[in-house]
Amino acid sequence: MLSTMQDVPLLVTRILRHGMTIHGKSQVTTWTGEAEPHRRSFAEIGARATRLAGALRDELGVQQDDRVATLMWNNAEHVEAYFAIPSMGAVLHTLNLRLPPEQLVFIVNHAADRVVLVNGTLLPLLAPLLPHLPTIEHVVVTGIGDRSVLDGANVRVHEYEELLEGRSDSYDWPELDERQAAAMCYTSGTTGEPKGVVYSHRSLYLHSMQVNMAESMGLTDKDTTLVVVPQFHVNAWGLPHATFMTGINMLMPDRFLQPAPLAEMIERERPSHAAAVPTIWQGLLAEVTANPRDLTSMKQVTIGGAACPPSLMEAYDKLGVRVCHAWGMTETSPLGTMAHPPAGLSAEEEWPYRITQGRFPAGVEARLVGPGGDLLPWDGSSAGELEVRGNWIASAYYGGASGEPFTPEDKFSADGWLKTGDVGVISPDGYLTLTDRAKDVIKSGGEWISSVELENALMAHPEVAEAAVVAVPDEKWGERPLATVVLKEGATVDYTGLREFLSHSIAKWQLPERWTIIAAVPKTSVGKFDKKVIRQQYADGALDVTKLA
Repeated sequence: MLSTMQDVPLLVTRILRHGMTIHGKSQVTTWTGEAEPHRRSFAEIGARATRLAGALRDELGVQQDDRVATLMWNNAEHVEAYFAIPSMGAVLHTLNLRLPPEQLVFIVNHAADRVVLVNGTLLPLLAPLLPHLPTIEHVVVTGIGDRSVLDGANVRVHEYEELLEGRSDSYDWPELDERQAAAMCYTSGTTGEPKGVVYSHRSLYLHSMQVNMAESMGLTDKDTTLVVVPQFHVNAWGLPHATFMTGINMLMPDRFLQPAPLAEMIERERPSHAAAVPTIWQGLLAEVTANPRDLTSMKQVTIGGAACPPSLMEAYDKLGVRVCHAWGMTETSPLGTMAHPPAGLSAEEEWPYRITQGRFPAGVEARLVGPGGDLLPWDGSSAGELEVRGNWIASAYYGGASGEPFTPEDKFSADGWLKTGDVGVISPDGYLTLTDRAKDVIKSGGEWISSVELENALMAHPEVAEAAVVAVPDEKWGERPLATVVLKEGATVDYTGLREFLSHSIAKWQLPERWTIIAAVPKTSVGKFDKKVIRQQYADGALDVTKLA
């Protein structure tokens, strides 16, 4: 027996139409670094997205399934591209502007992008790559920037505003298959070449609904979200699409991502929510500690992309800003969990829940797999690799020129679950606590030591700004932890004092013998600790390591 319900495709186009009509007065505010930011209503964004789609089709010849890349900051024009490109049936491909040039070349060629939209300030990054990008036919430039760097490039160069000028605000949007590709992102390539993840209209629609649920970010048209997480980083965690569903106002920082301008825009524009990786919030905390600003408008901050140190949560609690921990990855669109405590608890009782990665929503199924492939119980103590599946979870990687998706065994199980590479435990009521990445866990004398636990404990020390812990070879134990520490300015703490501090919360046998002070923890293109760099520095003898008895 079949239902009597209508079968209406779940399309990005429908999110666009809804946002520009029902929530037409909501705004995208782009920071300019000047006295007044740039403001554009959802209705205007929608009209301009319509013109952009027409220009891409009529002037640049973009067809369904063509890949259109963006090399852009978080701003109104990037939001327009977010809706225009998928809605016309093409595929939005956001380029991570912080990747090394060789990885950007690989990604563009692998995706076979035909067009790239670029902010003028990023032309010096793009121009040297163009001779190595044979599939790129058109470059569309928006905003300030020296266009002369494109002189001699074997591409057609267009001005964004000129393409839109005089075009109709109507477009015959195609009725697409909801399983058709809408957007694609590549993993950051910390191991091997970056891998392409292709999102469908259906997956983006369902993920957007989840982002808006109360158990997730739970924002409404009364809220403004400061979207610090880059639009090239897993679709800005789904916020541009989610905001058009519910009318949430967006505050976009453009290229002004330093702590001081972020603090200024929070104080002046009064956002109620913000989202970014922990390193952004650590920098902002240092800024407002040195130069106090009013952050009280922010009811909630979503932190993901890496484990958030509990000490950072506590510091923001004191400022009246509540941090909510989240977990996800490129392959999960990215929302996988959010750490909202159960109802009816005191602040003290909530704390153990807040420092987890959070609880799984209805759209994400999870399981833990032991080293021998056995499924582990959700008992809060049995640690295994996290595997997930669901409506916005990848089932394969993009196959490039061959067009065939591929499913490497180290990333996907035989029965179709995504192997996340994260090691952790799950409580009986579904709260995930990650103890490490599988590649970062320290295997010492047949026992596991969590590098994340050691890092969080170190960063709770009042004199420590950042800390990263990696496994290094040890003749007796196989591996032992190396603690690399970034001290706050003027700090005088020594290794013995740090080890003594750790001994209050860490088992004695897990305490590091090897220590070094570094100027800064190496970061990946999306702000995560890049531990492979530290391991290589240690192997090369580039670190000044002290070994305690």
